[in-house]
Amino acid sequence: QVQLVESGGGLVQAGGSLRLSCAASGRTFSNCAMGWFRQAPGKEREFVAAISRSGGSAVYADFVKGRFTISRDNAKNTVYLQMNSLKPEDTAVYYCAAKGVRYYETVYKNQHESDYWGQGTQVTVSS
Repeated sequence: QVQLVESGGGLVQAGGSLRLSCAASGRTFSNCAMGWFRQAPGKEREFVAAISRSGGSAVYADFVKGRFTISRDNAKNTVYLQMNSLKPEDTAVYYCAAKGVRYYETVYKNQHESDYWGQGTQVTVSS
């Protein structure tokens, strides 16, 4: 079992930055690929970024490439999402998710493959 708790959301002006954190409890964090997803009002939840068990591989949605960076610290059981150059369209609830994987460099983008979810953290970007 892995429990995930997100933090770091808030209100920021367009062009600003936020860093989201996702703290995991449980013994199997290092066996999980991790992902960030988001859901804006009236829209379906969508993929944002994902990172492998080792942290050596990462993938991003096209709309965040060059602006967001995902990272993880396995010693602290935490995954991060650094968000720069925020836009009003980035406003959403951001969710951390985990998937147990066998290989160190596996990443995933399909939210339906997630085994565990956090409760979400609100990010609001004002224009």
